[in-house]
Amino acid sequence: MFTPASTRASSAYKNVGLETSVNGADPHGLVGLLFTALLQTLNAAQAAMKRRDIAGKGRAIGMAVRYLDEGLMEGLNQEKGGDLAMNLGALYSYCVLRLTQANLTNDLSKVEEVQRLIEPVAQSWQQIRGEALKGI
Repeated sequence: MFTPASTRASSAYKNVGLETSVNGADPHGLVGLLFTALLQTLNAAQAAMKRRDIAGKGRAIGMAVRYLDEGLMEGLNQEKGGDLAMNLGALYSYCVLRLTQANLTNDLSKVEEVQRLIEPVAQSWQQIRGEALKGI
């Protein structure tokens, strides 16, 4: 019924940390934060499915879909990005479909598939940042 003070404090600290990260991030950093949040929600969805926590699974998958659809997909520039943007858009759409199916059928393997597809893209995004910083 009541949330312990330590849990509330931890949650507030995370929110302040996230807001600080978002406010101080450039566009590349914001996409990196979206990838991080997406992978975290995929992990949360998997954990909820293993615990048979239907509500937790639904919340986590719903957030993952929003990160893909409203964050990563909306951030694509089809004009400047060309084939790369088109291919990423197709990947993100496929991932949204698989997560929707996973939620409806309670299929853990579909969430794991999305994670396997997104992890290399997220790692590449971080690598691009590292390479760009080396050039400075």
